[in-house]
This record gives sequence, C-alpha cells and structure tokens, in this order.
Amino acid sequence: MRKMGLLPIALAAALVMAGCSDSNATDPKTAGKDDKVVVGFSVYDMQYEFFQKMEAGTRAAATAKGWEFKLHDEKSDENEMVTGAQALIDQGVDVLIISPFKPSALGPIIAKAKAKGVPVIVDDIGGGGAPYDAIVISDNAGGGKLAADYMVKQIAANNKTSKNVASITCEPSAVYAARRNAGFKEAIEKAGFKVVAELSGNSKAEEGYKVMKDILAKNPDVAGVFSCNDPMGVAAANAIKDAGKNPVTDIVSVGFNADPEAITAIKAGGLAATVAQDPKAMGELTVKLAEQAIKKQAITFSNPAEREVFNPVALITKENADTVK
Repeated sequence: MRKMGLLPIALAAALVMAGCSDSNATDPKTAGKDDKVVVGFSVYDMQYEFFQKMEAGTRAAATAKGWEFKLHDEKSDENEMVTGAQALIDQGVDVLIISPFKPSALGPIIAKAKAKGVPVIVDDIGGGGAPYDAIVISDNAGGGKLAADYMVKQIAANNKTSKNVASITCEPSAVYAARRNAGFKEAIEKAGFKVVAELSGNSKAEEGYKVMKDILAKNPDVAGVFSCNDPMGVAAANAIKDAGKNPVTDIVSVGFNADPEAITAIKAGGLAATVAQDPKAMGELTVKLAEQAIKKQAITFSNPAEREVFNPVALITKENADTVK
C-alpha cells in the first residue's frame, strides 16, 4: 500500500519536471536564439562613394550569414543620426553598426542600445568617448608611414638633395585622421627629413590649394608634401603645377583615401601616390565583430584602451592604380 501510494507522487513529480522542461523550451530568453539575426546599419551619408562601399561590404557580409539587414541613412545630419539610429533599436535589431556623422552625439544612441542589450559596433569617423563595444578604423598611422617611406625613396630617385618636406592636415576635430600626419612625421623624421610646414587645410580642396601656395612661398625647396586626404592632396598637386613644378618629379605629392579624383591624377602624372582605405572591407569587419559581440565572444583589439580594431591600408602609385575599384 505504501509503495502504491508513492506512485502518484512520483508521477506528479515527473509531470512537474516535464512542465519545467516545456517552460524552458518556450522561455523568450532562449526560444529566439535560432531566429534570424537582425542587424541595423546607420550610415553617415549614402551620397558619398566611400560610404556606398562601406554599406555594400556591411550588407554583403550580413546577408552571407543569413542575417536580416536594415539600413538607415543619416544624410550628414546630427538629428537624423540620433533619431534614425534609435528607431533601428526600437525596431528590435540584435546589433547596431553605425558610422556616425557626429560622434559626440553617440551617447543617447548607445545608452538606448545598452538598455535593450544591443551591442554597438562603430565604423570609422569616431566614437565620441561613448561606451561602444568596438570601433573599426583604418590603420591611419601605418598609412602615414607608408606615405613617408615612399616619399623618401622617390625623393632619392628624383635626385633631390633637400631634406625639407611639408604636411597638410585635416580639420582639428578629425582625431583619427590626425594619426596619418603623425605617422608620416614620425617616419619621415626618422629617415633624416624635416617637416618644415604642418598646416591644416580642413579637409577642403580649396584650402589645400591655398595652404600649398603658402608653403611654397615660404619653403620653395620642399621636396615632398603629404596631405591628410585626397581632395587636399590633388589640390596641393595643382598648386605645385601652377607654380611651374611637377608634383611627381619635383615635389613628391602624396594623398590619402584613393578617391577617384586621386586615381585619375596619379594615372595622368598629376599626383605621385595615395594611401587607400578599404571601406568595403571595413564594413565586412564590423559584421564579424558584431557576431562576436552577439555571442559574447572576446574581441581582439589593435588598441585595447580605445577598443579599436585596425583595418589595413595600401599604397597606390601609377604602377598599381588600375587595381583600385
């Protein structure tokens, strides 16, 4: 009798355990783990080719994983950036990737993302000191070094004896881009050269042209000039031509970005070289980091203190300009 009396108890216990098992199977914390991942990408401005390539790389990498891809275009507008990125989070994305028009305005976006448990991967531009999970940037300092090494060799090939060179910087707020000029300066000075002029062209072609004219007026013997971006680089080369000198054989002119105008100038002998970023690969890399963040896997940083992951850059000259797409 006592043994039979235990049977209903054991059966009830089994049913309770089975009920717990069924409950776990439908627990919203676990049930959605096999659902399609939704990634939101808020992009700086799709009117620019750089960000078109970045978007293409991000989309291709996400869809290759079977993820759903949602795009938001900030259109170079701070308010649009904040409201649009927050709207992506409200739509239930599993991860947010953002190339911010205004990095200093990332705070409320990341605060909302963190409140909902959504990782944030920043692509280029800047992090604004916000607590993002990772930021992908080009190896800017390494690119400056590539420019310096090339310039040293070309100055020697041009049989120039001057050890004076110039550096044209982007706007002061472009903190990552500033590393290009810093890397250039460190490498060129190690090679025995002197940076006799370091002036800002504020990333604008017209200012780059004016700055180069001023440099030539005060330092007519400069043997090379490195510009923080290609609009200034091409403009500086034009200023050199307008001064009656060659921007390849007289004053080695190097830009940064591998913009179409720079590639055209290099092929025509109007610019010596540029340093290419790879926005498509940067987009692909952000998706890889996004997956690691979703799975709570450790991310290997190039600069752990700032949670930065560097994407490689490459020197582009007349010899390999046709490889740029």
